[in-house]
Amino acid sequence: MFDNLPSAMPHIQAGNLKAFAVTSAVRSSALPDVPTVAEAGNLPGFEASSWFGLLAPTGTPTEVVNRLQQETAKALNLPAVKERLVAQGAIPSGNTPAEFARLIDAETTKWAAVVKASGARVD
Repeated sequence: MFDNLPSAMPHIQAGNLKAFAVTSAVRSSALPDVPTVAEAGNLPGFEASSWFGLLAPTGTPTEVVNRLQQETAKALNLPAVKERLVAQGAIPSGNTPAEFARLIDAETTKWAAVVKASGARVD
């Protein structure tokens, strides 16, 4: 099964699931002994990471978007919040709106190519 670490970690920690690899480009600090898929499967460059972010409707004033980003970044950097997220296998970032837009564009391009190559269709 492929799952997000934050939802899988309690089951891994309880011994109900065994993690064979993580799909991120680097090993998870929450599971440092678990290799990446690239390492375990000899698949250089393999990366399939999940991410979460906040989005606002088109036309939201820039100062509102910036304030939301700044306050979110502050919260993500609070020691208790950061420790909790890292323990769940997440990597908190709080990147800027421009950085997040670039990530969304890159992910859309990457996965569009995968879907196209797979031949998957919506019927």
